[in-house]
Amino acid sequence: MRHSICVFCGARSGHSPAYAEAAQGFGAVIARNDWRLVYGAGDVGIMGEVARAAMDAGAATLGVIPTHLLGRERATRDFSQTVITEDMHERKKVMFMNSDAIVVLPGGAGSLDEFFEVLTWAQIGLHSKPLFLLDINGYWQPLIALIDHIVAQGFADASVKNLFTPCPDLASLETALRAALATKPL
Repeated sequence: MRHSICVFCGARSGHSPAYAEAAQGFGAVIARNDWRLVYGAGDVGIMGEVARAAMDAGAATLGVIPTHLLGRERATRDFSQTVITEDMHERKKVMFMNSDAIVVLPGGAGSLDEFFEVLTWAQIGLHSKPLFLLDINGYWQPLIALIDHIVAQGFADASVKNLFTPCPDLASLETALRAALATKPL
């Protein structure tokens, strides 16, 4: 048995090569630590980069994809395990339920949706899984500023900021994940 890391991230590559490099590096981190990658089963964008790197380095994977994205996001690849869901909501739920920690890499609206759903679940006490933002090149700083604004305007308690951990680079993310998972039994 091994720990599983749910990765939410972009189905696009973004403009900076640093995002793809970080995704590849994180895939290697997952394999090096003998963790399983739980992700959206796509072979595109930085989602594809993290998956290829993890698989190439020998990591087990669980890909979860809804039927309507099969032709758009998924190429033919060898997965350890694949789950096909009916819709995006079920996809998120299956990914979350099969993970011990959640890491959000740069991404767009879908990644924001995934982050906020998991954050909300933690805020209302539905889970205590560690949640991390890989803040490559300060990508998530506007999001963190928005959360600060939400707290400052009285729409959330300051404790919401304790429910996720921004990490500026792969080394700090790996260290934080190891520490968080050390307290979680297999």
